[in-house]
Amino acid sequence: MGGRLAQWCIDRRRWVFAAILLMVAVLGAMIPQIRIDTDPENMLPDDQPARVLHENIEKQFTLHDRIVVGQVNAEDPQGVFNPESLADHYRLTRAIEEIDGVIERDLLSMAAVDNVEQAAPGTIDYDWLIPGPPETQQAADRIRAAVERLPMYSGTLASEDGTAAGILVPLESKDVSHRVANEIRAAAQRIGVEDELYITGQPVAQDTFGVQMFQQMGISAPLAGLVIFLVMLYFFRSVPLVLAPMLLAMATVISTMGLLIGTGFTVHIMSSMIPIFLMPIAVVASVHVLSSFADRYRPGGDARAVMAGVMEQLYKPVLFTALTTAVGFASLMFTPIPPVQVFGGFISFGVLIALILTLTFIPAYAGSLPRKTLDKMAQRVRQDQDAEHSSRLCAALEAGGQWAGRRRNWIVGTLVALSVVAVYGINQIQINDNPTRWFKAGHPIRVADQVLNERFAGTYEAYLRLRQTGIGEMGEQLRERAGAITAEAQEAGYAELGERWQRLWREHVDGDRPLGTRLESLAVAISDRLFTLSDPDRAAYWERLLDAVEQTRTETRAFQDPEKLAWIAGLERHLVENGHIGKATSLADLVKTINRELISGDAADYRLPDTPGGVAQALLSFQSSHRPHDLWRFVTPDYTAANVWMQLPSGDNQDMQRVVEAVDAYVAENPPPEGVELDWAGATYINLVWQGEMVEGMLLALLSAFVVVLVMMIGLFRSLALGLLAMAPLTVTIAFIYGVMGLVGKNYDMPVAVLSSLSIGLSVDFAIHFIQRTRSALAETGEWRSALVQVLREPACAITRNALVIAVGFLPLLAAPLVPYITVGTFLASIMALSAVITLLALPAIIAYRPGLFFAEVRRGAGQS
Repeated sequence: MGGRLAQWCIDRRRWVFAAILLMVAVLGAMIPQIRIDTDPENMLPDDQPARVLHENIEKQFTLHDRIVVGQVNAEDPQGVFNPESLADHYRLTRAIEEIDGVIERDLLSMAAVDNVEQAAPGTIDYDWLIPGPPETQQAADRIRAAVERLPMYSGTLASEDGTAAGILVPLESKDVSHRVANEIRAAAQRIGVEDELYITGQPVAQDTFGVQMFQQMGISAPLAGLVIFLVMLYFFRSVPLVLAPMLLAMATVISTMGLLIGTGFTVHIMSSMIPIFLMPIAVVASVHVLSSFADRYRPGGDARAVMAGVMEQLYKPVLFTALTTAVGFASLMFTPIPPVQVFGGFISFGVLIALILTLTFIPAYAGSLPRKTLDKMAQRVRQDQDAEHSSRLCAALEAGGQWAGRRRNWIVGTLVALSVVAVYGINQIQINDNPTRWFKAGHPIRVADQVLNERFAGTYEAYLRLRQTGIGEMGEQLRERAGAITAEAQEAGYAELGERWQRLWREHVDGDRPLGTRLESLAVAISDRLFTLSDPDRAAYWERLLDAVEQTRTETRAFQDPEKLAWIAGLERHLVENGHIGKATSLADLVKTINRELISGDAADYRLPDTPGGVAQALLSFQSSHRPHDLWRFVTPDYTAANVWMQLPSGDNQDMQRVVEAVDAYVAENPPPEGVELDWAGATYINLVWQGEMVEGMLLALLSAFVVVLVMMIGLFRSLALGLLAMAPLTVTIAFIYGVMGLVGKNYDMPVAVLSSLSIGLSVDFAIHFIQRTRSALAETGEWRSALVQVLREPACAITRNALVIAVGFLPLLAAPLVPYITVGTFLASIMALSAVITLLALPAIIAYRPGLFFAEVRRGAGQS
């Protein structure tokens, strides 16, 4: 079938070329519609519970993604607390507030917050901490003293050692962070800020990665293509012939990316790597075909007949290697991560496109080359061959394969030993990811991350929401208490009171607003009613109703309760003192600060009030500040939910997981007040969630793909023994690579997880070609050793050339500034090299034990000796 298809394509090559050009033109025309998405939140589906909760909490407390700007002066004895640095800080703050995309109202800086200071007992002055650029060192010292007295600012807006000032820049949208960061740098240069300026934070890391990711694609993909081209040119000695797989790869990449973009999918971090993944996959099969064609074609030969013979022999291996690769990536569609699903689905589509082009375009292209060109290629190839008609590479492979057969015990023993070591290494693998670590260590964002997290409490954020439950039951309890009061009134002759109460209830309490807000409206209505009453007995019943309403209002305002705030403060203290986080800020800290200034201003009064009324008084005082809206970052207006803002000096998933476990342990030993439930939110926590789901999903995908490929191998070779044999290079390659990864301490992250699927397709590729060609050779020779010698010549050369083309071709990725590209380059080269070595050494060694077990031809004849 392969031969007939090749001849048909050669005879109708113009139609083949026209169809391919049409496909590339139509799909490629969709690429300008590209939309980029670098938000890790979108690694989770829109309806994923943790993501929905995260978004609800952000909305509930008006939280925004923030860039962290750090101004560092380690030279001046006063650090940043000198007139020049504070003046620059003031001017830079004003400039940042003017940048489009920055939420000025919520920006945090020493030049944008209040100094909380007692004016007299019971009275607080809320003056700007830095009302203008200070002109003297004395003024700068006063600012420093004020910051050190305000725990909410120390470690957040100024480092404890005084060497750094921080500006937390809230953004309207994450996707403007790279632009905003550049405008902040430009503003600092325009102002003439002499201190070191560092900018970091998860939003800017993610957005900057997106920008540089596409810049890197424009460099790495063409560079890898150039190296692949040069390596193939070295092997095949013909520019026109080598152009074929390069054109095939370009057509595959353009068509796949065009379809992805044209169907409305955004280009995520994962899908941006599709060209890098597809290039080796698209080239692999065509190199096998061209390698066999180059070895068989003789000057003056019939290219049509030679190509037909090659395709007849390679049709099945090419088909099944493509299908196994497609299955490996299609398995990613069953993961719970949408961008990974898109990545897997479109890679599978690209693999099938490459398969179709290999079976049609390559024969048509080879058949269209002038005979003079093919003859020159054949002459050059012949010139590189020795007297035995075998190149030095092929001679070395033949000798190596025969040596492996003779040293089968040593080869298999080494594989077993390596497998044992690999299993140990796999058990050492740590699951961890952090968008900031997607950059090399010397990248400005990585440097800023290190510098600022050494000085501040942390540039990574997580939020813990405490929510009072049972609010609805409180409303029902009020209804019951009021019912008893109105029943008494009716017995006393005030029947209309009950009807009027029910009307007020319907008007003010029924509805979807928070119960506290509804009860406040009801209390006002009752007060208005009392103002019009002249009958003291009737008024007494209304006063009892008002007392019942006010009591329930107090009960619903859970986080004005000192007991609940004390529990929050205890949790914060536990997390900070045990080193789980850098700092925590909550309503409890705000209340303690205000309470201190209301009473005496002394450290001894930095504590929570004893009564809800005292808490309410402190919060009422804060409403006179320049930023009263900051209160709602920590508590909802009805005081039924509170937010603890945690700053972490590390965004690694492992560190976030330790914080979650520390909170769980504290809650187990110190249960929260009755009716209080805890929920997590924040970008650092969401990264932890999607990483966990990715690991589980990838493991399931890997195992399911492994089983499917095994079944396909058994079906292809119609032999359980050969099916298991074909899986040997795949199994050992995956185990060894992941074992080494665990031994050297490489974290299991997003690129590594996705590369698992690539290893399935590419690792089994060589085994399929080796076994299929061995069966064909054995059918011709009828003797095992002769068949092995034949396979170790041309087919083994093709396998080795293929491995070298891809392994060497993707080494340029190691010079990329983005770690995921380095990971891809390392893994691709390792997968190709290791699976080729195992195929060419391990398979002959294993088969040599009992050839008859694997090949029926050996059982029917002699040749097993």
